[in-house]
Amino acid sequence: MSGLHNGRDVFEYALLRVIPRVERGEQINAGVVVYCRATGFVAARTHLDEARLLALDPTVDVAGVRAALHAVEGVCRGGVHAGQAAGDDAGRRFRWLVAPRSTIVQPGPVHTGLTTDAEAEVERLLDLLVR
Repeated sequence: MSGLHNGRDVFEYALLRVIPRVERGEQINAGVVVYCRATGFVAARTHLDEARLLALDPTVDVAGVRAALHAVEGVCRGGVHAGQAAGDDAGRRFRWLVAPRSTIVQPGPVHTGLTTDAEAEVERLLDLLVR
């Protein structure tokens, strides 16, 4: 999925969704993970709207949700922040983060696009889809 298209690289992204009560199926978008194979870039940015989250579940562990979101950002940064994924390349870290899971923080489907600046896409998508 890499390659240059009119000066733009293919990138992939997934939303990070918080689903405090799986049985109800209600969710809020709380972040985005972006990966660009051509540049070896992977990053996540998060924004948790606590009021919206507490409206879905007043008993939710907000600190736990924040910790899970920060852990995703750490895996993307790599190195000591990535835990067991520290030695993995950007692509492997992205694939691990977007794999389906049944926790309170879940990745959405992976989408693709074209960009000249993958880092700028992270902020653009966070503003467009989360904030």
